[in-house]
Amino acid sequence: MDRRRFLGTGALGAAALGAAALATGRPLGAAAPLPSSTAATPVGQDFAFAEATVADLQAHMAAGRHTARAIAEAHLTRIAALDHAGPDVRSVIEVNPEALEIADRLDAERKAGRVRGPLHGIPVLLKDNIDTGDRMLTTAGSLALAGAPAPRDAFLATRLREAGAVLLGKTNLSEWANFRSTRSTSGWSGRGGQTRNPYALDRTPCGSSSGSGAAIAASFATLAVGTETDGSIVCPSSSCGIVGLKPTLGLVSRSGIVPIAHSQDTAGPMTRTVRDAALLLGVLASGGADPRDAATVAAQRHVLADYAQGLDAGALKGARVGVAREFFGFHPQVDEVLEEALRAIRAAGAVLVDDVRLPTRGKFDAGEFEVLLWEFKADLNAYLAARGPTAGVRTLADVIAFNERERAREMPWFGQELMVRAQAKTPLTDPKYRTTLARIRRQAGVQGIDAMLAAHRLDVVVAPTGGPAWVIDLLNGDHFGGGFSSASAVAGYPHVTVPAGFVAGLPVGLSFFAGAWSDARLLRYAYAFEQATRLRRPPTFQAGASAH
Repeated sequence: MDRRRFLGTGALGAAALGAAALATGRPLGAAAPLPSSTAATPVGQDFAFAEATVADLQAHMAAGRHTARAIAEAHLTRIAALDHAGPDVRSVIEVNPEALEIADRLDAERKAGRVRGPLHGIPVLLKDNIDTGDRMLTTAGSLALAGAPAPRDAFLATRLREAGAVLLGKTNLSEWANFRSTRSTSGWSGRGGQTRNPYALDRTPCGSSSGSGAAIAASFATLAVGTETDGSIVCPSSSCGIVGLKPTLGLVSRSGIVPIAHSQDTAGPMTRTVRDAALLLGVLASGGADPRDAATVAAQRHVLADYAQGLDAGALKGARVGVAREFFGFHPQVDEVLEEALRAIRAAGAVLVDDVRLPTRGKFDAGEFEVLLWEFKADLNAYLAARGPTAGVRTLADVIAFNERERAREMPWFGQELMVRAQAKTPLTDPKYRTTLARIRRQAGVQGIDAMLAAHRLDVVVAPTGGPAWVIDLLNGDHFGGGFSSASAVAGYPHVTVPAGFVAGLPVGLSFFAGAWSDARLLRYAYAFEQATRLRRPPTFQAGASAH
């Protein structure tokens, strides 16, 4: 499928005042003018917790050097100074006015000898399509849902609270997870404006989990949760130089998340290291089956208590790694980066099986799009009905009408033709929908990825996640060049991306993918690659791409 459609689809005291202003929970408003691409903005490099991992922060708190409150305050100050001022990244749409209270309670628990687990006191950001039953809003970036908070937490938000995470705020996104227009711009929403890539501020962060990707790259939190339908975790992770995991469908509950399509939607970790992604996945997948999400029932026998435990820097030794060459070739410099990555994988002891091919590539693209249109209408209507009186709109038809009334604020750059097409779809009882869904799942899964793995006796396949971030173009929309995501998305299989290098100062990622429930195995291989290469480096908020 063409992912362009919805990659869904100063002084400390002054900065602290900015943090206090953000802590009111207000939205951050419309986009400011994009910067000139001729000057750099080398700011924010002296942050005490830049690039800090979960283990780093736990060591600080265990030794008494820092409290959860101090860590949360420092990140809020950084958000105020760099996200809505300075470089104006605009990745955080809203901060949690209760964040410091949560941190204080967790500090009191630690002082009393109770530490809930590895996420105790760790700041986490949630994409603004994940419900929280608190004072923060959940809007999917749309002004149509900006009236009142959601009535209760998403299942995964409850898991994070129980694990002791500090819910620091919500991240901006491509509005409605980029399923509104064929000409949309990744990272733009009516409520949050345009998120920018912290490596080059005139470049896209990719979508739709754009704010989560940019925020983690810029050290606005330690962990973030994104969501993906097709590419919306892995593309921003690749473009922003971080680790992203789209889990197997059902491993993480989808209840309480503004949907596109239940056959492909999933939430997943977005972090700076593979180990942190594994730790976050362990919490997101915990808590047993969710009675509001039937897909989690089948997942229970596959859930691990600790996804980080099996990480091994030597995991690639002896592994049979397929190289999906058919996804290369869209950018010569990306190919150069990937060739270097392949040399590292071979040096780590893997057996490379070159030029393996997806037998069904391209066969499910049109069907995928039609299924998403069908499910978007049904699933959004169901979500809005469950949201109750806190939602100012109750159906997709209401959303379309709201956008027309608020055209100046909601549709200044692109329209809502995907919503209109979805509204025209028949109910999910239509035999054509059921036949199409079964066909594309089979083509992407059993006849696609599974067949590829079996034909070459592969443990995993690698491919480029995507190219270097393109220049933000609000008038014409996204300019996606190439990469991999759709087969794993349609099949409901896991997909991990890890930093693989840079092109003109812009990050590109390497994808690892395999069959259903191979999440832990993919994390092990991704960890081994990460440890062998250590290619992540923090952004410096340049105005544009570098010449070399």
